[in-house]
Amino acid sequence: MMPEDLRSISMFDWLENDLLLTITHCEPASSDASFRRYFRVKTSGGQFIVMDAPPSKENTEPFIRIAKLLTQSRVNVPAIFHQNLADGFLLLEDFGSQCFLDQLNADTANDLYQSAFESLFKLQTQTPVLDAGLPNYDEPLLHRELAIFDEWFLGQLLDIQIPAGAWKTACFLLTTSALEQPVTCVHRDYHSRNLMVLDKDSPGVIDFQDAVIGPITYDLVSLLRDCYISWPEQQIEQWQNSYFERLRQANLIHCNEAQFKRWFDLMGMQRHLKAIGIFSRLHLRDGKSNYLGDIPRTLNYVITVCAIYPELTEFSDFLHARVLPVLSVVKV
Repeated sequence: MMPEDLRSISMFDWLENDLLLTITHCEPASSDASFRRYFRVKTSGGQFIVMDAPPSKENTEPFIRIAKLLTQSRVNVPAIFHQNLADGFLLLEDFGSQCFLDQLNADTANDLYQSAFESLFKLQTQTPVLDAGLPNYDEPLLHRELAIFDEWFLGQLLDIQIPAGAWKTACFLLTTSALEQPVTCVHRDYHSRNLMVLDKDSPGVIDFQDAVIGPITYDLVSLLRDCYISWPEQQIEQWQNSYFERLRQANLIHCNEAQFKRWFDLMGMQRHLKAIGIFSRLHLRDGKSNYLGDIPRTLNYVITVCAIYPELTEFSDFLHARVLPVLSVVKV
């Protein structure tokens, strides 16, 4: 199937007339929560992925720069074969169509996650912090992300208002916890849809263009408390504790297990609040409603963490009294 919109016509012109490729087949390769699109193209010389990133809405420079950075860290990211920065097209290595989410089950989970831990450890130990050229996951960014939950989920989707005191307390706790952690390179979307199952050097890591320097637990909690699949808490704790010990032995952290768990829990809550807001925004603003079904799982993580920490009692009460009753009548 050959798409026929103006962007696609420009893409085929670049592929066929500039790169001199003979395209025998083209199909959408994946969906994306941004304005980027991905196509799988088959040619006489092999199969590739084309990223379509309209320059007026997307910037390909971070993808190119961070791909080089992570390659130097021995993280397996797609090779970039050709670039067209003016029109917003990249010709990329094809990692196939099997992501972790497609293959995860009780029998495969441990092996798949062990490979993900290996890749994450490379990311965290071999990517420079001081001269990586990545932005910092600082307080303003943390607050901007939390505001997405308040604006799009509470305000726009549910049409309810949170008490100022409960929201202020929650934001202060989550931000303080994030900023007191050791920092590493953070992929920022290290989860089952962005890890590709490969025959060699698996996983292939994609969607890394928003990487930052930030809290050491961020990518671990993205992986283990995934918005798209959940595991028994006992299993999560086992994986979490094993990775904690690996970080401790590498001298990347100097805290006890209880402190690490608190960082992990609160970092996950910050991420999940942001994700719930983004899922709501994708539905309301962008017409991408398939993410609504992931809100209940993601909100359940938040409720579970609130029950652990007394400082979040007021926020927890608000979720139970106001959010859950309204959400139950919203089609998600």
